[in-house]
Amino acid sequence: MARTPFRDSRSEAEKAFKAATTKPADLPPPAPSIPGAKEQVTLRIDREVLDFFQADGPGWQDRINAALRKVAGK
Repeated sequence: MARTPFRDSRSEAEKAFKAATTKPADLPPPAPSIPGAKEQVTLRIDREVLDFFQADGPGWQDRINAALRKVAGK
């Protein structure tokens, strides 16, 4: 009667772990962003600051962006 080869469970576990945790192939670099395009972000700001910019109605996000650009010297 033929015997099946003995498998070391630790070696098998290490092989499975290595296969699951190896670094995937490097992805191509992201495409350059479109000049002037805006990026969606999540930002936490004080309620008083948000109320100030929203007080003048629609366009408050553009006003915040303009204020940040001014502070950044852009």
